[in-house]
Amino acid sequence: MSKQEVDYSLLNEEHTKKYRETDGEVGYLWNGAPILLLTSTGRRSGEKRTTPLIFGRDGDDYLIVASMGGMPRHPWWYENLRADPEAEIQMKSERIPVMARTATADEKPRLWKIMREIWPNYDEYQSRTDREIPVVVLTPR
Repeated sequence: MSKQEVDYSLLNEEHTKKYRETDGEVGYLWNGAPILLLTSTGRRSGEKRTTPLIFGRDGDDYLIVASMGGMPRHPWWYENLRADPEAEIQMKSERIPVMARTATADEKPRLWKIMREIWPNYDEYQSRTDREIPVVVLTPR
């Protein structure tokens, strides 16, 4: 397994640390899917919080999915983005300020297809929950 294809069982703090230390040389690929680091502001704490997430592209925009494996609640990072949509992503060595928004009902099917091609398990995650799993569009500022 190459440095880029380290298979972490979970995307976690160690993944984030290695990704940052190596500018994505370690951790950019996870189980074959590309990973970016999302840094958002905690809606309660006001502290910066970072999480590694699978991403896709739609033109200049970056796409992420608030799936949390099909859990009944949205992930904390999604709630943070809803409270404060200004965030930063790191894609390999590049750090990019972004503005986040939830995909509209009209655009979601097309964006979901893009993300499902990268990570087919998103359909399984949606089948596990009654909540509508959002696709988040990150537009560079």
